[in-house]
Amino acid sequence: MTVFSYHAVDSSGVQLRGAIEAESAEQAAQELTARGYYLLRLSQGSTLLARVRQQLFRQRVKRSEIIELASNLSVMVGAGIPITTALGDLTTSLTNSTLQSALGAIRQEIEQGSTFSDALERHRRIFPDIFLRLARVGEETGRFEKSLADTAEHLQRMEDLTSAIKRALIYPSFAIVATGGALIFWLVFVLPRIIGTITGMGVKLPLLTRILMATSSVAQRYWYLLPLLLLAAWLSYRLMLKNPRLAYRIDLIKLRLPIYSLIEYHRLLALFAEQMRILITAGLTVDRTLGIIAEVMRNRVFRQAVTQVREDITYGSSIADAVRKHPVFPPLVVRMIGIGETSGSLDTQFGFLSVHYLKKLDDISEKLGKIIEPVVIGVIGLLFAVIIMGLLLPVYDLVSTVGKR
Repeated sequence: MTVFSYHAVDSSGVQLRGAIEAESAEQAAQELTARGYYLLRLSQGSTLLARVRQQLFRQRVKRSEIIELASNLSVMVGAGIPITTALGDLTTSLTNSTLQSALGAIRQEIEQGSTFSDALERHRRIFPDIFLRLARVGEETGRFEKSLADTAEHLQRMEDLTSAIKRALIYPSFAIVATGGALIFWLVFVLPRIIGTITGMGVKLPLLTRILMATSSVAQRYWYLLPLLLLAAWLSYRLMLKNPRLAYRIDLIKLRLPIYSLIEYHRLLALFAEQMRILITAGLTVDRTLGIIAEVMRNRVFRQAVTQVREDITYGSSIADAVRKHPVFPPLVVRMIGIGETSGSLDTQFGFLSVHYLKKLDDISEKLGKIIEPVVIGVIGLLFAVIIMGLLLPVYDLVSTVGKR
């Protein structure tokens, strides 16, 4: 396959740039024309250059756009509209050129005999993995419309989860950046001038003032090392993640850090419950569901726990008993899973847990500012108290000396 770069215009007049793989220029032109594009330019290029150009001109697809697509597609398919017709109608109404191009390609592949899930598979960079899995399950079970609706609902919950985490982290991030910036400003610009004036008076400087002077001098001379130190710390962190034991320890520490653990722990529980709900609702077995969840769990402590739960279930254990062995799962999760197993309503119980932990994250995001504020005020007050004392002590000594004379 050869890579061709193209410059085209769609039916709504939007200019598109991208790359396409084809056996020949004629085949590439035919595929682009079949997508409804008016071709302006087509040129053969290197694969690397085409990929770089595609990344530069590719418009990012937001999760909200995928949610809208899945929801609209579910309604249209449920109304009896053929999938190719539905994709064609949705393509013309889109404003995102990347998603528009992908849907055009998917429609063409379906017309050529491919299934919807297989066509989605070729656009993994755009569509999340859960979309592909649920679409395939829907095709296999004959519940394609329901799978699309479940996909939209699941992605909306994940969007709510992401929004809750962002809201929770806004204030701490702002507080840390503002405090660090103010401290650097004082050390680099303010303190040298004030201490220089005090030194010129010939006053004997106390220890605290001399420490401040040394700190300010280091900050002035080596301020450029701060970004390098941050970069080195980030690279060291990435290297430590390559070691499985160190990576596990780091993820364990994340679950024990004050304040941050509230966000991380409830996020993981909400993700676990929501993934279990949506996959069980789609008709997957518990064993297969846990295998998929273990892949998406980025925290290695939770991943190991989910993997061991899956192994225990394959040896005949109940889900509740297998989950109970791992302290990362709170008693509420164990209790609700036990009720779900007894009553045959696991999907309902996981739905309750998902909503519960999403609400907990919302509450944390609202209260986190009040929790962090006293800590930030205390740290800032302590830092500036030290600075003020370091500045006032020599002044006090100067006044005392003048008073004795």
